[in-house]
Amino acid sequence: MTRILAIDTSTAWCSVALTLGDQTPILRHELVSAGASQLLLPWVETLLIKADIQLKELDAIAVGIGPGAFTGVRLGVAAVQGLAVSCDLPVLPVTSLDAIAAQLIKTPDFVLAKPKNFVIAIDARMDEIYWAQYQSPVQQQDQAKRIGNIHLSKPEELDLTGIQFVAGSALKVYGDRLFSKTALPLTALDSQIHLTALGVLACAEQGLREGRQINVHELEPLYVRDKVALTTQERLEAFK
Repeated sequence: MTRILAIDTSTAWCSVALTLGDQTPILRHELVSAGASQLLLPWVETLLIKADIQLKELDAIAVGIGPGAFTGVRLGVAAVQGLAVSCDLPVLPVTSLDAIAAQLIKTPDFVLAKPKNFVIAIDARMDEIYWAQYQSPVQQQDQAKRIGNIHLSKPEELDLTGIQFVAGSALKVYGDRLFSKTALPLTALDSQIHLTALGVLACAEQGLREGRQINVHELEPLYVRDKVALTTQERLEAFK
């Protein structure tokens, strides 16, 4: 029986999930903005009590490592470092876009569309997006395969060559700017999907099967962007 705790605080949502083998995962997922630091560990404790399992009995802990909100990513990673060290547990780092992709491939609209290749694109603030291309899984139990690295770019620089489906928060924020070179029908778009610990959990389950867990001392946040704020001059120029 696979027992994995999954945590994500890389967005304005605090999200914790726990799986015990074939049972339906337990999820706590709420919009908390800046309150995740007070809620995260009590939520973990509540889920463990509900499942009647102790932390030391887990096989691994998974965590969303970004890209995302700087403070939120650091919070999740730090919490998992503390939990894993206390019980000598391995960890499974999961990127935000991979977790969203894991959720997307299970949605009815995606299954109906049957795309071979798709893009996850999320708002990165500062008039930029994080995005990555994926291949849909061949086997139902597998996860989507990311093609290359996660990119940071202007919305107009999104590469949709050979892409049949796009999902993520960038659709709401930037709209048609994403489709300056290639257009897609509305049935091939999902602007509502957002990251939850269930996506992190899905990636972690496959990662554990494939032996991709790491020692907690190797765990680090993923920073796609080195610069986290605009200068005063850059902000002034943005309004010209």
